[in-house]
Amino acid sequence: MHFQSVYHGEQLFLPNFEFNMQCNQVLGIITDLKRKEILISQLQNHSLYYIFRAQQNEYLHLTVEELITFLINVTERRDVHSTALLEYFSLKEICNVRVKNLTPSKRTYVTLLRVYFAHQPTLVLEEPFFYLEEEDRRQFKRIIEDLSKEKHILVITSNLEDALISCSVIYRLNELGFQQLDIKDSEEDRQDTTDQGSNITLQKIHTKKDGKLILFNPPEIDFIESIDGAVIVHVDGENYHCTLTLAELEQRLANFGFFRCHRSYIVNLQKVREIITWTKNSYSLRLHTGKDNVVPLSRTKLQDLKILLNL
Repeated sequence: MHFQSVYHGEQLFLPNFEFNMQCNQVLGIITDLKRKEILISQLQNHSLYYIFRAQQNEYLHLTVEELITFLINVTERRDVHSTALLEYFSLKEICNVRVKNLTPSKRTYVTLLRVYFAHQPTLVLEEPFFYLEEEDRRQFKRIIEDLSKEKHILVITSNLEDALISCSVIYRLNELGFQQLDIKDSEEDRQDTTDQGSNITLQKIHTKKDGKLILFNPPEIDFIESIDGAVIVHVDGENYHCTLTLAELEQRLANFGFFRCHRSYIVNLQKVREIITWTKNSYSLRLHTGKDNVVPLSRTKLQDLKILLNL
């Protein structure tokens, strides 16, 4: 697998590198959001690669069994039957539940199963474990280990822990270049995240509402704003107060796809649907959420956003 170098101005942002992939081996690349987007963009439209993107949607109106049957038919997999696959995927108990009614973790897990039916010899998975609860993580880890016996599998993630639980070979891609991690590096990094609370392994953002402490996974958050010194976290149309500052939240959420789009706003880029140009110097971001939210985009942040999204 080969990647072309990318420059931002005269600065090398992504080096020219390549590596060999083998069966019975899941390879992982740990990198930040910007580099992750560039890697995936270079792999798209390649006939040998099947790319699964984070938060990819599925046919929500189908039941789990109907979805598995549909995937069997559309991929012409005559060697398998839905009953056997429901057993293999550990989905028999919820086979008659519509995908839209599943828990967020189970819905993500069911969506990930699309990779099982891919005909391409190489599977590229973006953040496959981040949205999964422990049981679904174990199940999908088992599946990709089985798939790795016949296919090449690459996991691209910002989360060290997710790479450690799923990958047999791990590389780190950052401003220092492209380097393979050894066991000692991994153990030191895990110790660092335990001792220092590194943002790479952050799983929860704590908020308060009606006297209750409420914890959110970063992907659940739509955007965050500061109003008269108070920090408000917006989740699915509801507002929650947070004691952290915007600067602290920006640092903690950077590796989960969040962007400081304005001095008073941080936005989840996974929720952005449209960049709106009002005037030459006035911009906004329209979000794809439960309600039609629009947040401001500073003129000075526009170019950073374009680089981040590889526009």
